[in-house]
Amino acid sequence: MFLTVTTAKAQDDVEYRMELGGGVNLTAYQGDLSNSLFGNAQAGGSVLFRAILNPRSAVRFGLGISKLKGDVSRADTRFPDITDQHYSFSNTMADLSVTYEYNFFPYGTGRDYRGAKRFTPFISLGLGMTYVNSKNGTYDYSKGHAEGDDFVPEHHTKKSVITGNVPIGVGVKYKLGARTNISLDWHLHVSFSDNLDGVDDPYRIESTGLFKNTDCYSTITLALTYSLSPKCSTCHKDR
Repeated sequence: MFLTVTTAKAQDDVEYRMELGGGVNLTAYQGDLSNSLFGNAQAGGSVLFRAILNPRSAVRFGLGISKLKGDVSRADTRFPDITDQHYSFSNTMADLSVTYEYNFFPYGTGRDYRGAKRFTPFISLGLGMTYVNSKNGTYDYSKGHAEGDDFVPEHHTKKSVITGNVPIGVGVKYKLGARTNISLDWHLHVSFSDNLDGVDDPYRIESTGLFKNTDCYSTITLALTYSLSPKCSTCHKDR
């Protein structure tokens, strides 16, 4: 009888089906005009929703807004066709992504699922869409013409760049209370475009392949979420 009562009390917290919240992030550009992982990092904000599959896995939907910033003068590589190396950019960016998260430990209060831990590292992988507003238009160095000793790239006045990306990340979660959660994660977003910085193919070397010579960006996100939609407390617990 004592063992039965103890087990019941050990699992008296309910499990939840979802989390909703927001956070702050730092976004750093990695591409032709960058030489460091977190150089020119820009602050932004994000909202996120998690669909909890079970204590070890979840699907996360996230929307983040920030800036992408870079300066060719800070890059290690010299681009002879970028006049005097004075090109810089500061573009508004939005990222919409869906990622699958796998927790290293079952995640919970410890009273909702047997063996659950308040703290767990996790890894994630998914797909996303990137929108960038390049206020100065874009320059395509794979196309253009010579003017004397200078090469003039093809200039496009279209300011919007929309492309896909693959986010790959690691992070940690901690359950502050029965319904409150905090997480810190880092994601590298490998985009399908070489135009997030407004400069396409500055090497003037034709590239082929989905991720060949494309721009990337990384995000560090600190988020606070609230658990919603409790499961039936008398129903079978996930195993």
